[in-house]
Amino acid sequence: MGRGRGGWLAMGWFIMIMFNLLVMTKSENQTCKLIGHTGYLEFSKEGDLLIGGIFSMTSTRTLIDNDYEAAPHYYCKALNDRELKFARTVMFTVEEVNRNADILPGIRLGYRLYNGCGSENLIRASVEAVSREESECSDRIQALLGHSSSGISEDINLILSPMSIPQVSHLSTCACLSDKKRFPTFFRTVPSDRFQVLGLVQLMKYFDWRWVGIIHSVGSYSDQGTAEFSKEALREDICVEYRLPYSKSSTKKWNTIMKAMRESSSSVVILFMSLSYTKSFLSKMESYNITGKQLIGSEAWITQQELASVERNHILQGAMGFALPETSIPGLGQFLLDLKPSDEPQSSLIRAFWEKFFDCSFSPSNTSILCTGAEDLNMVASDYTDVTHFREENNVYKAVYLVAYALGELMKCDNGANPTTGKPCVKKNEVLPRMVLEHIGHVNFTTQNGAKVFFDENGDSVAQYDLVNWHLRDDGSVQIITIGQYDTSFPEGRKLKLNNDANIAWIGNSSEVPRSVCREPCPLGTRKAVNNNKPVCCFDCFECPEGTISNQTDSPKCVACPPEFWPNEKKDICLPKPKEYLSHQELMGALLTAFSCVGVFLSFLTSLIFLTHKETPIVKANNSELSFLLLISLKLCFLCSLTFIGRPTEWSCMLRHTAFGITFVLCISCVLGKTIVVLMAFRATLPGKNVMRLFGPVKQRLSVLILTLVQVMFCIIWLCTNPPFPARNLQYYKEKIILECAIGSAIGFWGVLGYIGFLALLCFILAFLSRNLPDSFNEAKLITFSMLIFCAVWITFIPAYVSSPGKFTVAVEIFAILASSFGLLLCIFVPKCYIIVFRPERNSKKYLMGKIPPRTL
Repeated sequence: MGRGRGGWLAMGWFIMIMFNLLVMTKSENQTCKLIGHTGYLEFSKEGDLLIGGIFSMTSTRTLIDNDYEAAPHYYCKALNDRELKFARTVMFTVEEVNRNADILPGIRLGYRLYNGCGSENLIRASVEAVSREESECSDRIQALLGHSSSGISEDINLILSPMSIPQVSHLSTCACLSDKKRFPTFFRTVPSDRFQVLGLVQLMKYFDWRWVGIIHSVGSYSDQGTAEFSKEALREDICVEYRLPYSKSSTKKWNTIMKAMRESSSSVVILFMSLSYTKSFLSKMESYNITGKQLIGSEAWITQQELASVERNHILQGAMGFALPETSIPGLGQFLLDLKPSDEPQSSLIRAFWEKFFDCSFSPSNTSILCTGAEDLNMVASDYTDVTHFREENNVYKAVYLVAYALGELMKCDNGANPTTGKPCVKKNEVLPRMVLEHIGHVNFTTQNGAKVFFDENGDSVAQYDLVNWHLRDDGSVQIITIGQYDTSFPEGRKLKLNNDANIAWIGNSSEVPRSVCREPCPLGTRKAVNNNKPVCCFDCFECPEGTISNQTDSPKCVACPPEFWPNEKKDICLPKPKEYLSHQELMGALLTAFSCVGVFLSFLTSLIFLTHKETPIVKANNSELSFLLLISLKLCFLCSLTFIGRPTEWSCMLRHTAFGITFVLCISCVLGKTIVVLMAFRATLPGKNVMRLFGPVKQRLSVLILTLVQVMFCIIWLCTNPPFPARNLQYYKEKIILECAIGSAIGFWGVLGYIGFLALLCFILAFLSRNLPDSFNEAKLITFSMLIFCAVWITFIPAYVSSPGKFTVAVEIFAILASSFGLLLCIFVPKCYIIVFRPERNSKKYLMGKIPPRTL
């Protein structure tokens, strides 16, 4: 807990006290005597060994200046129920220790408990505790308990450390007190604020509160705590939007706080304050209409129901924070409630508390009833009489046991020596505080109520907290419910645990966890980028680049998909790329298949017409044997186009290219043979020429066979060395895979095409030379035109094939096959079929032998 520092007067008192200490410790033989105002001792019990305690049972102070007739001093008047409860807990625990002969056998423990308010009085009280005017220096306390405030404990330990007097605090939580170089004699049974800070950071992380505000009081407790929180929070990417100090008297600071709370975007506010500051803050905030702020309290005030009131319950509804764990101390509750003024007849303080509890007076008065001293504390509702559960009181309980166990270890004697240290045994009148200090840090025990007590190297105990939540009842009262625990002895990731049945109340009676972020988490498919001009929590989100994904929120980077995968539309998962190939099911594939079938049908129909009219002059005059072979090759040409449609496989890739190459060479060989026959026939009609014997039917068939076998040999070499194979093209399209047939050997592929082109060009030249030969039906004209179409198609095919993407490459190749096949079929055979079917009168030898005017292309 924290407190505000005094001014110049406090500094003057402190310097004076330190000077007095130097004077009284200068000589061991000198009597210990405190100069100045004394009388802070409130309760005492004699014993063989003594424990001291410093408590603020009165809290509000008034300066008595005495009109310069006497030294000024502070007068304390307001009563603090909780501090009285702490002091009475010390009395109870000392009695319990004395009843247990196992801890301090043959030794009675006593106490001297001091009361003071304000820094100066408390420091003077601590000096009075370690010095006795009426006795020797050796008759001092062996350890000092207190104080509740971290700032006061700092000052007290600066005094105690030079004298090696151990100090044990039950409620001073400032992490600064863990510095053993500055505070070598300080111990505490309450966890350091560092553990509370770590717990608060884990709480923010648990509910995903990444953007918070902090309002803190002035003093060691809150200054150190908020600074530590800001540092630890940043490690977990939790940012502090504002961190503002609150002063009870500064209007400027208050206006700054109210402006920040109104204009801030964070909905979670941490009040890191001592109890007195929290009372002041909430009382001022009652008149301001600020809603939607989820309060997170520090351990100092989060369990204090006295803060509740009708005016401020809307502010505290749903408040949450860490508190010291609830525990049971058998007998303490009854001990507290059994208090009577007659138990401490010399204590005016007890009489003042009694008058406050029962609104009566021990002095006759017309304004109040007379106190009898027999009133029942069970009928009083206050912090002192709240004995349903104990939190801070358990730390006081453990502090007394800590000193008792340390004294017990010190007083052990076995054969004239201490079994722990090996040093000579110590008698009870020889015990010095420094001896207790040597043992107190190594104590490890369990109290009667099951509380384990031991310390780390910094004098800190194990940190255990209850996570509590404020619930507003229908009658306007507040119930503080435990909803979880935070235990630093558990492994990382399991220190904070919420109860499974936790019924959490939120600000505004909402059923949902409040959101408090500067920027909502980057969704899937985006990456998180830090904006250097803003806090780390106010980051930017950028969509993942093409081909990358992020499958978690706030992903720092986007990950590229594997080569055969592509992001979905949201860019949060990688899906297998769709595979593209020319299929029979799609429209383009179906149309090309239909055209292939039409070509086969027309070829078959032409063959049927020629077969039924094979004895007619027009069929005989045009080399019927080569015509039938040409029609068969055309059927194969149309059919080979079907091998290009469908999913590429190893066999289909080899078949489609070789079948295409061989069938087209067969087709062009037949046309070339027919062209040569026309030329030979003309030569045979010239006088003295008989060249038809040089290129008769046998040689025609042989020439077709040889020309085709050359292509067959090309294909065999191609297939044996580096054949076509199915491949996945991942380069042309980023978002899909092209299933295609790789040509394997480029020399083989272009060699096959080149051979077909060579034969087609040769055929075209011979046919062109024969186009004007005198004949009534010169077939050379039709062959020339068909070869012209053939060459034009395949010359156009080359750039189209190279530039067409994906399945369109295959479509272009099929189109070239079909176009050139239809060109041959239509140019060579349709005119003859037309005469056979529709102009049979021209299908006569007389007509074919007649003279007709020459025609040109």
